[in-house]
Amino acid sequence: MNKRANKLTELCELEGMTEVEMLRSAVVDGTCPSICMNDGCNFTADYEPDSIEGWCDECDTNTVMSGLELAI
Repeated sequence: MNKRANKLTELCELEGMTEVEMLRSAVVDGTCPSICMNDGCNFTADYEPDSIEGWCDECDTNTVMSGLELAI
């Protein structure tokens, strides 16, 4: 598996959602569960569905990507 697929799997597990449930929330809620892309960091937050450079409060970097972007 590649890094994006691994992070998507981690995100779904941390959020307690299936991939379909997570993608549905992006459409319905206008926000999407997102995860830091840095190795060893599993910071999650809700960001806009098209977010690719969200702020990670743990790493202090713009490395949080939405689950919707990871799934593309």
